[in-house]
Amino acid sequence: MNSPFFKFLTLVLFLLLPITELANETTDSLNVASQLSLSHHIIGYLSIAITVLAYIAAMSEEVLELSKSKPMVLGSALVWFAICIYYALHGQAKVAAVAFESNLLAYIELLLFILVSMTYINAMEERGIFDGLRIWLLGRQYSYRQLFWITGALAFILSTVISGLAVGLLLGTVAAAVGKNKKEFTALACVNIVVATNAGGSLSPLGGISTLFVWQHKILHFQEFFSLSLPCLVNFLVPAAIMNFFVPKETPAASSSKIWLRRGSKRVILLFLLTLIITVASNVTLELPPAAGMMAGLGLLQFFCFFLTKTAHEVKSDFAHVYELFQVEAPKDNKKQDFDVFKNIGNVDWDTLLFFYGAMMIIGALGFIGYLDAIAHFLFGQISPTIANISIGLSSAFIDNGTLMFAVLNMHPDLPTGQWLLLTLTLGVGGSLLAIGSAPGVGLLGRIKEGYTFAYHMRWMPVILLGYFASIAVHFWINARYF
Repeated sequence: MNSPFFKFLTLVLFLLLPITELANETTDSLNVASQLSLSHHIIGYLSIAITVLAYIAAMSEEVLELSKSKPMVLGSALVWFAICIYYALHGQAKVAAVAFESNLLAYIELLLFILVSMTYINAMEERGIFDGLRIWLLGRQYSYRQLFWITGALAFILSTVISGLAVGLLLGTVAAAVGKNKKEFTALACVNIVVATNAGGSLSPLGGISTLFVWQHKILHFQEFFSLSLPCLVNFLVPAAIMNFFVPKETPAASSSKIWLRRGSKRVILLFLLTLIITVASNVTLELPPAAGMMAGLGLLQFFCFFLTKTAHEVKSDFAHVYELFQVEAPKDNKKQDFDVFKNIGNVDWDTLLFFYGAMMIIGALGFIGYLDAIAHFLFGQISPTIANISIGLSSAFIDNGTLMFAVLNMHPDLPTGQWLLLTLTLGVGGSLLAIGSAPGVGLLGRIKEGYTFAYHMRWMPVILLGYFASIAVHFWINARYF
C-alpha cells in the first residue's frame, strides 16, 4: 500500500475521479469499528471501475446526448448497494446503512441551500430583472472597453451571492448582444466574465459550491473567506488589464428598447437580500446550518407569491406601472400572470443537483472504503501542502471544483487556516484556465454561438495562469498570519 506505484495510482485517481462530500464523525467511527477492509477486495475495485465509468459518461454528455446526472445517480446506487450487501453478509448491515445516511444528510443540506438560491434567481428572471439589466447596459452608449470592464466588474460582484452559471449566462448574453458585429469583443468579454465570475465566487461562501462546503462544515468562519478579497481581485485584474489592450475602442450603437419589470420585481430582490442576511446571521449567531436560513427565505418568497396572487385583481396587468411610467397604452390582450413560486422551483437545474447527489454519494462510498485516506497520506503527508493545494487548483481546470473540494474534505487533512484559504482560492480560480473548467465557461460555450470557443479561451490561458499565481503570491503576503 505504500509502494511508489500505489502512490502514483492514488494521485491519478484523485485527478480523474468525480469527488464528493465530507462524511461526518459518525461515519469515521463506524469505519474504524467495522474492521471490514474493502480497499483490496473485489468490491473496492468494482467501486473504482463504476466511478471512473460514471464520470467519463457524465463528462461526455454532449457526445452521448445523455444528461450528466444519469450515470452518476446510477453509479452511486450500484456502489452503495455492493457495499451494503457485503456488510449485510457479514452481519453489519447497520454500519453501512448509517454511513450512507450520513452522506445523504450532507447532500440534503447542499440541496436545500442551492434549491432556494436557484428559485430566487428564477423568480428574478421571471420578473424581468435580468433583462432589465441587459437593456439598461445597452442603452447607456458605453464604449467596448467600458463595457468590457463593466461586465467584468458586475460578474465579480454578483458572483459573490449568485450562482456563477447564472451570472456568466446573464453577462455573456449582454456581451453577445453588444458585440454582435464585433466578434473579437464578444470573445474577449466572455473570457473576462468567466475569470471574474470564478474569482468573485471564491471569496464568498454564498457564491460557489466549494466555498459553501468549506463554510457548511465549519472549516472556515464566514468572515475568514473575505481574507481572500484582494487575492481574488488580483486574479481578476491581472488578465483583464492585459486583455484590455486587445478590446476594440469603438462604441456600439445604443439600444432603444425599454425596461419592462413585472410587478413585485424590486421586492423579490429585497427578499433575496433579506434571505442572505438571515442565512449568515443565523449561522454566525445561532450556529444553524446555512440551509436553515435559506429555507426561511423560501417561506418569505412563498408568502409574497400569495400576496401577488391575491392582489392581482387590483391591477390591470403586471406591467401597469411600466405603461404609466412611459405613458403608453396597455395592449388589450395583455393578461395578468400569476406568480407561482413552485414553477420557479420546478425550473431549477435539476440535472446539476442530481449530478452532485451522485458525485457526493459515490465518493462518500470511496471514502468509507478507505481509498481517500491513502490519497490524503500522499498529498498532505508526503509532499508539501502548498504544492498539493496549488496542484489541486490546477486540476480544477479539468474537473469541477466542487467535486474536488468534496474529496479533500473527505480526506480530513490537518491543515492550518492559511492552507484551507489557499485551497479555497486555487480551486475557485483554477477553473478559469480552460473553458470547460467551470460552470460559467461551459454555459457560455453552449450559449455563445460565435466568437467564444474552447480554442479561443485557451489562447488566453498563459495570461490567466499569470493571474492564478499572482493571486497565490498576494495570499501568502497578506494572509501570512494564518499559516
